[in-house]
Amino acid sequence: MKATQYVKIDGKFQMHRGGYLESPSIAYETWGKKHTDCNAILIFTGLSPSAHASSSTKDPKSGWWEDMIGSGLPLDTDKYFIICVNSLGSCFGSTGPASIDPISGKPYKLNFPVLSLEDVAKGGYEVIKSLGLKKVHTIIGCSMGGMSALSFCIQFPEISERLISISSSARALPFSIAIRSLQREMIRRDIKWLEGNYDPNDPPIEGPRLARKLGMITYRSAEEWEARFARERNTLEYKDGDQFYGDFAVESYLQSQAERFTGQFDANCYLYLSRASDLFDFNENGGSLAKACEKLKLKASLVIGVKSDFLFPIHQQEELAKNLGRVIKNSSFIALDCIKGHDSFLVEMDAFRPVISDFLESQ
Repeated sequence: MKATQYVKIDGKFQMHRGGYLESPSIAYETWGKKHTDCNAILIFTGLSPSAHASSSTKDPKSGWWEDMIGSGLPLDTDKYFIICVNSLGSCFGSTGPASIDPISGKPYKLNFPVLSLEDVAKGGYEVIKSLGLKKVHTIIGCSMGGMSALSFCIQFPEISERLISISSSARALPFSIAIRSLQREMIRRDIKWLEGNYDPNDPPIEGPRLARKLGMITYRSAEEWEARFARERNTLEYKDGDQFYGDFAVESYLQSQAERFTGQFDANCYLYLSRASDLFDFNENGGSLAKACEKLKLKASLVIGVKSDFLFPIHQQEELAKNLGRVIKNSSFIALDCIKGHDSFLVEMDAFRPVISDFLESQ
């Protein structure tokens, strides 16, 4: 039996910005046991992860949040029923641009409707509904997933009781939009992209590779680069004639990260999810962040940010926490002094585990 499960939504799934999908599927994985009381925790991921957040007996491979989920860990599978959803629009099981359109019998490609994080949140709701849950103890969202989590909480206020927003925000800043815009242009300028009509067996490589390199630079911090690499020279050999690249160790690190990513994530799916991140604006739910927060019915909230994160700057997360605190009595904000930037929630577990544990234990 595979760890990944699927919810097939019957009929038309209306998209937030127009259009619909015919009977789409949402992929998810679970850990722990569902009880009659409200012990479910729903996780929305960042742009690129799958639903495989942790290993299990059904799938022993390490997940992207392996050190956070399990017996005795903050997301304790002895206490909680953990659910991680693969975003609608992704290429790891949920319906996305690489999926077959049941109406045409061909891959959607760029015929996929405009994707919004409101649609991703709604996909999470379909999973919750299929599991027979009427309440969710806590919604957790990391990075892009934090925005999806906010959307879930405002679309389905009677279901969500607590929110943990990690390295996220209520909307993207111009700097983040500019970075993602450049990443999308890199992909679209790849000679193999072919206006989205590429052969899946011969996909764009160079564009996604460059986009991933740029992404890795924004996911970490200059402080970490200096401490980790300094001006260490590269010992690897590069092909003849490449005299302008490869002198430094940091270059080979970026190259290896890009090569690991390239070919694993569908280019069109990346474009759709990247744009959805830019389009999201929680303030649209009331005209301002304060008015939008007033519509939430949460019992408690926790916003965690990292001081070295410049993709989702700490002042944005502080602003979100301040407005949540105006309407939620049990609300807190934690600014962590990690040096690994936006990716800290994936790699600096010693900083994040106690904060998340304390919040859940207090509930």
